[in-house]
Amino acid sequence: MAGQTDDLFVRYMKAFEDSTQHTAACPTCQGETPCAEGAPIHERFARLQDAYHNRQSKQQR
Repeated sequence: MAGQTDDLFVRYMKAFEDSTQHTAACPTCQGETPCAEGAPIHERFARLQDAYHNRQSKQQR
């Protein structure tokens, strides 16, 4: 399980980096609605963030 968590964490952090870098360079994504290119980047980050937090909460039980 630890290997899976590590892989998930790495993917989550990479998605965070991709999302923040895109947002910093894209004025459209700095508003309420992301651009067509940014939407999947931000959605991937959100999915991985949810998965990571869900796994963390299950491990703490």
